[in-house]
Amino acid sequence: KPLRKIAEAFKGLSVTIDSQNLLEVAPFSHACSLVSVLFGFLGIAFKFAEMDYVAKVDDLQKASKSINTLQSLLDHDVQQNSVRKGGSHTRNLLIVKRGLDMVRVLFERILVTEGNSLRDAASVAYAQVFAPYHGWAIRKAVAAGMYVLPTRSQLLNKLNEDEDSARIQMQSYVTSSAPVIKYVDQLFLSRELGIDW
Repeated sequence: KPLRKIAEAFKGLSVTIDSQNLLEVAPFSHACSLVSVLFGFLGIAFKFAEMDYVAKVDDLQKASKSINTLQSLLDHDVQQNSVRKGGSHTRNLLIVKRGLDMVRVLFERILVTEGNSLRDAASVAYAQVFAPYHGWAIRKAVAAGMYVLPTRSQLLNKLNEDEDSARIQMQSYVTSSAPVIKYVDQLFLSRELGIDW
């Protein structure tokens, strides 16, 4: 059950942040890799996001072989003066964090929305997290793709969940991903890198 694996992985990350105030790249990138299945299940509207997200997570997983913590990852790019360069670990981390945030907002919206359509929840999540950084063409493509999203029941079926179990796992992800997202934001802000680029 992908949702349970995702929820448990992020619960583990949030516990680590609470107890140690650090995150290792390997468990972080593993948890992020579990989320990629969700983008795939959302269909064509999120196909570009899935491909981009998976590539960025793969980069972080490769980086975990030589860089231990997320702090070290950012510090390495700061020292190399490569933070904002395309393909830098720091840039990839920022985009992955946005992917996690989009899923968090999507789940929040699904939890408070009645009916079988995912369009409103997905539109709000995209508009809030990714749209400010995308050009007109991508925003238009995503808007068109919103009309072919799976229904809520189709998504739950793909995730092998019923409504009750899905609600529990989605709420767990919302709760446990929030401190992880905040932690990554704080890493950027503490190094005066900003998070809006």
